[in-house]
Amino acid sequence: MPLKLLINGAGGRMGHALVSCAAHDSGLEVVAKIDVADDFASALTGCDAAIDFTNASVTVGAAEACADAGKPLVIGTTGHNDTQRAAITACATRIPIVFAPNFSIGVNTLFWLTAKAAAILGPEFDLEVVEMHHRLKKDAPSGTARRLAEILSEARGQSYAEAVRHGREGMVGERTSAEIGMHALRGGDVVGDHTVIFANVGERVELTHKASSRDTFATGALRAAKWVVTQPPGLYDMQDVLGLR
Repeated sequence: MPLKLLINGAGGRMGHALVSCAAHDSGLEVVAKIDVADDFASALTGCDAAIDFTNASVTVGAAEACADAGKPLVIGTTGHNDTQRAAITACATRIPIVFAPNFSIGVNTLFWLTAKAAAILGPEFDLEVVEMHHRLKKDAPSGTARRLAEILSEARGQSYAEAVRHGREGMVGERTSAEIGMHALRGGDVVGDHTVIFANVGERVELTHKASSRDTFATGALRAAKWVVTQPPGLYDMQDVLGLR
């Protein structure tokens, strides 16, 4: 029996990619394609799991509806504030949720490599994150860039809020060794580029991932949906799905 899916945000760019990729997987069946104006709770009937690629203001309601219905959820939406994140975490005590800033297998390998590089290179290297996306992207920095900076912050024993510096302008003084630079570029139709820079005197290491198709994210999210239906309640991400923990 194929896994029956609800796609929330089916009319968007990622929604179209999810529907298209699922159509080529005999183990999946998209039985509900809805958008933010539709009745999410009613559409859950007959679904085994839901995938949400909408906007941050919609996700919490979707998560609460899934928790009430006992349906696993995959969240690819980004840009949530701390209150919204806390609400999603609360729902994960009742159902399994995969909540990830990026479902690309390549990007999740980048997450893993970033943690390893930060541990090996140590505090002598300055840390910078640069991301670029299409002109229509609403949130900045991207969820992926934020997660990269969180990984770097954790490696240094810092919090994201205290370590990250968003861009630089004017007479800002010398760069401190504690800060993590964050730079968001927007333009054209760029699907998603992310680079982590480790810079020291005399040498520089750069880790880069470039996405050229949304299908990479869609296939990862569909893989997460297959995985999450077998899990107990909890909050997971793609590192769990891929066994990289």
